Amino acid sequence: MLINAVFEGGGVKGISLAGAVKSAEASGVVFNKVAGTSSGSIVAALLAAGFSADEMSEIVRTTPFTSFLYRAPIFNTKIIGPAVRLIIKKGLYSGEALEYWIHNILKKKGIRTFSDIPAGKLMIIASDITNGKILVLPEDLIKLGLNPANFEVSKAIRMSTSIPYFFDPVILRLSGEAARGKTFADQFVYVVDGGLLSNFPLWLFDDTTLEAPGQTTVQTIGFQMVGRSSNSPHMIRGPISMLQAMFETMLSAHDERYIEQVNRFRTIKIPTLGVGTTEFHISPEKSMELFESGVQAGNKFFARYKD
Repeated sequence: MLINAVFEGGGVKGISLAGAVKSAEASGVVFNKVAGTSSGSIVAALLAAGFSADEMSEIVRTTPFTSFLYRAPIFNTKIIGPAVRLIIKKGLYSGEALEYWIHNILKKKGIRTFSDIPAGKLMIIASDITNGKILVLPEDLIKLGLNPANFEVSKAIRMSTSIPYFFDPVILRLSGEAARGKTFADQFVYVVDGGLLSNFPLWLFDDTTLEAPGQTTVQTIGFQMVGRSSNSPHMIRGPISMLQAMFETMLSAHDERYIEQVNRFRTIKIPTLGVGTTEFHISPEKSMELFESGVQAGNKFFARYKD
């Protein structure tokens, strides 16, 4: 069965998406075009690069997610350090560690730029907060005067996963015609997590399901994470903890929203077991529980989908 797939964003909870991919593969699914937001963009990129669900499981099992929480030691001074970094860098942590991690993973399959992936195979959602617009990468890079073919996939993923104020925004400089007539200061665009504007872009392939004349319609299936991220309220002790609570609320609110009846039949709903979006200190055991939750949700969906 050939499908287009859209993967919702959800930070660390995205581990569960890989489990649903495992179930899809076991059900005979072949992925045609793939798209995702935030952590969903990571799963989509891995699929586009040719990784199997078993390889994704190994990546989940061996990745210390706390390594993504990197900032220079000078900013680790209690209370003051993170606050100062937030003011200067506009983020509690650098996103460089995550970008470097996914860059090295994709390199194993010979993937660096979007030119290494078949055209139209992969789409990644990010948010241009300078202009207040959704960015569908790589195609919208043209509007910024950038060459999509030469743009690194890992950079696009970093853009899509840059939770506002949690990770640094990615700053792009306009080029060519897009920069003409603008002052130096106006040539810079700030890009953050795609979940800010479209966390579950199920609409993305709706107008492009026919790949070529005479080809049958390719069904789009959404992989969505559901369930409250925590059974406990957020503890607000200061401006930083308040910002973190805001991030969690903003992104997890997407998980709770109503999906129109017309889309329910094509959406896999994956329980996230109370794991938080920014719970990067998740244990290996909990990671695998999330993965298995995705497998079970996928099994339930595809057993019904085939009937």
